[in-house]
Amino acid sequence: MGRLALSLACAVAAVVAGVASPAASRAEVAIFYYPWWGTPERDGSWFHWAQNAHLPPSDLPSAFYPARGAYSSSDPVLVRAQMREIARAEVDTVIASWWGIGSVEDTLLALVMKEARAAGLGVAIQIEPWTDRIPADAAAGIQELMGRGIRRFFVYDSTMSTDADWATALSAVPSADVFANTALVGKAKRGGFDGIYTYDVYVHSGGSFPRICRQARQVGLLCAPSVGPGYDAQRATGDTRRQLRKRGARYDSMWERAVRAQPDLVTITSYNEWHEGTQIEPARAVGAPYGSYEGAYGRTGRAAERAYLDRTAYWVKRLRAP
Repeated sequence: MGRLALSLACAVAAVVAGVASPAASRAEVAIFYYPWWGTPERDGSWFHWAQNAHLPPSDLPSAFYPARGAYSSSDPVLVRAQMREIARAEVDTVIASWWGIGSVEDTLLALVMKEARAAGLGVAIQIEPWTDRIPADAAAGIQELMGRGIRRFFVYDSTMSTDADWATALSAVPSADVFANTALVGKAKRGGFDGIYTYDVYVHSGGSFPRICRQARQVGLLCAPSVGPGYDAQRATGDTRRQLRKRGARYDSMWERAVRAQPDLVTITSYNEWHEGTQIEPARAVGAPYGSYEGAYGRTGRAAERAYLDRTAYWVKRLRAP
């Protein structure tokens, strides 16, 4: 059982005893972060910015255009600014995308950790589904990362492997907090996970969050539903499905439902997944074919670029209100 699971057990005991629990009164907030962007000047190529045959820096595989332009995740000045921006939004933890030992994301993790911690942020990991990943590989990665001081992990596409294989693999890392990417509480429990998270803000609109978190509490799992502003991956992947932002109404709706669920954590999809249009990092209004944050929460111009970050701070305060 990981540290967060122990915290949950204490919270439950306090409720049974009729005592307010500090852990129950301050849900944490974490945001998914992608350290995989590259430029020819710093990294030798337009890493990720040229996906789906796009031609950066003006032509990007995104429905939105970053206010910072097409940037490099290896730039310490940029990463420092991003971490400070996330901290100002009242977020507690950055969840860095990680594609295995030796991957680009692995080599940049030290920079993310340094700048995140300097900004007062915790660091967690989203273990991604690299080719032929099996639970034993994920557990080995967790052991390696625990040696670097990380204790919390989110396993994307955890349902690709059997519950029995996960239970066996995770038994080797009992002191880690490991979350399954699923809304199926029983499946996560059988797999030996400590909690669940939903990630996908196209499929999960938030209506099921109260039920999912209630079921998780009943079996001693942590609940970390994921909220996000919208979804649009067509320019990056050709996926024609969309969840419109509705000038912030979509983000508000998901947050409201997450707060109602009384979660242990709220996870945000995402800070900078520009491919899928889930990002809340500032976006610049540059015209077609890109959308913008214009009109979100009544903001226009430069003020609109930060609309979703500022709204995040508002919802974090609502989440923690007595």
